[in-house]
Amino acid sequence: MEIPIQVTFRDIDPTPAIEASVREHASKLEKFHQRITRCRVVVEAPHRHHHKGKIFHIRIDLTVPGHELVVNRDPSQNHAHEDAYVAIRDAFEAAARQLEDLVRRQRG
Repeated sequence: MEIPIQVTFRDIDPTPAIEASVREHASKLEKFHQRITRCRVVVEAPHRHHHKGKIFHIRIDLTVPGHELVVNRDPSQNHAHEDAYVAIRDAFEAAARQLEDLVRRQRG
């Protein structure tokens, strides 16, 4: 099954490379839960008034039957997230952990 993925960019110009990275990471989530019905991802750059490097914020909303999971981290704590690809990777790793925990709870 292919996950329906919606990618939104805020305060950043959309790029095919970033969108491809998001779609690649999202497709890997199916190995943790087979019935993902929706995946919404927001890639957000910081406001332009920041003096230091841009730290990207990634929000992931996943819907599985009976549950909605949200990954929404404070990016100001991790300067590795000045790279959009690192921020995407970390957000999807957190989503995978949440899916694993959900599956464990469902199985008892």
